[in-house]
Parts: sequence; C-alpha cells; structure tokens
Amino acid sequence: MFQRALESYEKAWGPKHTLTLNTVNNMASLYADQGKLIEAEQMYQRVLQGREKAWGPEHTSTLDTVNNLGILYADQGKLVEAELMYQRALQGKEKAWGPEHTSTLQTVNNLASLYTTQGKMVEAEQMYQRALQGKEKSCGLEHTSTLDTVNNLASLYAEQGKLVEAEQMYQRALQGKEKAWGLEHKSTLNTTNNLGILYANQGKYVEAEQMYQRALQGKQKAWGLEHTSTLKTVNNLGLLYANQGKLVEAELMYQRALQGYEKVLGLDNITTYIPALNTILNLGSLFRSQADIAKARIMYSKALIGYKKVFGPNHLSSQILRDELSALDAVVENRTLVGVEEPMLKKPRYN
Repeated sequence: MFQRALESYEKAWGPKHTLTLNTVNNMASLYADQGKLIEAEQMYQRVLQGREKAWGPEHTSTLDTVNNLGILYADQGKLVEAELMYQRALQGKEKAWGPEHTSTLQTVNNLASLYTTQGKMVEAEQMYQRALQGKEKSCGLEHTSTLDTVNNLASLYAEQGKLVEAEQMYQRALQGKEKAWGLEHKSTLNTTNNLGILYANQGKYVEAEQMYQRALQGKQKAWGLEHTSTLKTVNNLGLLYANQGKLVEAELMYQRALQGYEKVLGLDNITTYIPALNTILNLGSLFRSQADIAKARIMYSKALIGYKKVFGPNHLSSQILRDELSALDAVVENRTLVGVEEPMLKKPRYN
C-alpha cells in the first residue's frame, strides 16, 4: 500500500515533496516494525535529509525523524549515533514544545533506555523518573505511553537487582496494557516477555516458562516466526531451558534464534545487533558447559568482535570475554580443565 502511494506521490509531486516524504517515513516505520532495519535506515535517512531541506533542522517533523533514527540506531547497536540523535531531538523538542510536552517526554524515555544499555544506571533512572512523572501528569496513570515508561523503569529496576520494585512495575504495566490493548497486542507481549525474564532471575521457572510461551505464541501470531522480537523471546526460552539443565532444548532455541537473526539482518549486521550477540554468547556458554571447547571458542570470538564494535574494547563485557577466551586457550593447551578458572561471564544475556 505504502509502495503504491509512494510511486504515485513521486510521479505527481516529486521525491522531495512533503507528502512524498511522509509516505517514505511511514514505510521506514513499517520496515522497522518488521525488523528490516537496513531498509528502515535508508528510508529514515532519506526523510531526514528531505525534511531538513524543506523545513529546517529544528522543525518538529524533522525532530520526530531524528528521534526515530535514534531508536533505529539503538536497535542496531550503534549507541554513539543513537545518543547523538536523541540529544539533538531532545534539545530541539524542549525548545519547540517545552520540557513537559508528550513528544519531549517520549524522547526522554528513549534516552533513558539508551543509558540503560550503556550501563549508565543513575542517568537512566533520572530520565525514566522524569518521563514517568511528566506522562502521569499530562496523559494519566493508565495511558499506554505512561505504561511503556512503567515497563522500562521495571527493566531498569530488574537490572539493578531491585526485583520487588521491578515486579510491581511489570505487573502494573501488564495489567494496564491488557486493559487498554488486550492480551495479544505487541506491547502487551513485550511486557509479558520481560516479566518472564524477571521470574527466571528469581528462580520461578514454571511462571517464567508460562510467560515466555505466552509471549512467543503471541509474537509468532502478530509478527511471524522470524521477526527480531519473536527471536528475542526464543533466546530467552533457550536460557530458561539451559538453567533447568535441558541442554538439547536450549541449543534448539539458541540455534533457531541465531539462524533467524542471520536471515533477517545478514551475517555482517548481526555483529553489531546486541540481541544477536547475546544469543551467540549464550550459545558459546552452552557449548562450554558441554566441554565442546572448539565450538565455544568460535562463539565467544564472534561475540567479542561484536561487543568491541558496539561497546568498545575496554568495556567490561569485552574484557571478560577476552579472559574467557584465554581460559579456553589454556584448556586447549593443557587438554584438561585442571587448574583453569571457572568462566567469569556468568550473567545470562536476556533479550
């Protein structure tokens, strides 16, 4: 539908007309929603350049595209580029609309999510609290935008080990989304997946599997078997099986997730896509637990290349992976595990 409309607008008004650019923007959003990140980036870049030329760099429509490009960069693991986009969008929106406008607050929320990924927990919580208080005031306690920030703040609390607070937030978000959107809405399913992660971290494996299965079935129905959001839950289900000692089932889930990422994103692009890197790392840990050192080393090496690209060589994850590879090399040299330290990288990578 968008493609036909785009061809008509390009023919009637030209490639740089505002109506043409609006359609390109809609196509970019569709591609992003489908997990076609490369195509989405190309479309957003076209929109941004066109809107900057037509309206200027500080027009609100331009800033919306800047924000969307930030989201896309964050999804691709391009964290530096994402932060630049978010900061530009935030400064422009604060100037145009004010600090408490809903669009401004949405970019605040997005910046908080980026800070969480970067491990800047203090800054992330400050941003989330600002976004939440603003949205509760302007939109109401049960508005879907408010609930999205509640969900994100819950994820931050979980990352900080504040599991009681995290569960309260997730339950609030889930109940609100079920009421507003229904059980099978994509946003509801994302919170269901996140609650599964929390239950898994608490050792509540039965409840965790129920959440994951519900999320997986819903995502497969809504997005398809190979959408990146579906694959994230597949990875998480693999982790749950691994923690329960169901190694065959775990490997099947990891392999399914990895093959899906490779198909959707391409072999080159998965090296900077954090969920794919997490699956590669998890698969390496599974192979190591099975004493398959050769396969474990291949997976860890791939993960290290990616983490260095995304976070830099001095990031904790990169350092730990280097140590882990050194330990595996010692195993290969000695042909025995005697005297080799246990792996340092014990925290599972949920998506």
